[in-house]
Amino acid sequence: MAEITKTEGHNYTAVETGRLENWDQHVIEMSGGRKARGKLFLKEVLALNGMEVSLNKLPAGAAVPFYHQHRENEELYIFIKGTGQFQVDGQVLEVQEGTVIRVVPKGIRTWRNNSTEDLYYIVIQAAENSLNAWTRTDGVISDQPVVWPE
Repeated sequence: MAEITKTEGHNYTAVETGRLENWDQHVIEMSGGRKARGKLFLKEVLALNGMEVSLNKLPAGAAVPFYHQHRENEELYIFIKGTGQFQVDGQVLEVQEGTVIRVVPKGIRTWRNNSTEDLYYIVIQAAENSLNAWTRTDGVISDQPVVWPE
């Protein structure tokens, strides 16, 4: 597992996860004793309690070897570097830097990197229909002036 630097304050937790090209140093334990390289779940690292976020690196030529869906969580896939293909309910979508895909819980999905370069992406999971407030309705602008230390 790659080293993660963590900083905590009264109202925040921040982590340094490393450069994109080193994301393959993150390894998770899967069922059956298998290990997945290039995946870092942030729920425990950041003490997230309203979503799950993972950072992912899929090597050139690699593929997720199974289909999956969720019971409650919708997923948002944000592709940040590389190219590949994403399949939802049998429909194949081409993905590249800047592609963003939302999949509802029942959507049966898998993806692959069918290119010669690594594919980097972020996945955000949250319970479907749980968003009660967002930036325009939840954000409160403070009267405190912005000051940056010199």
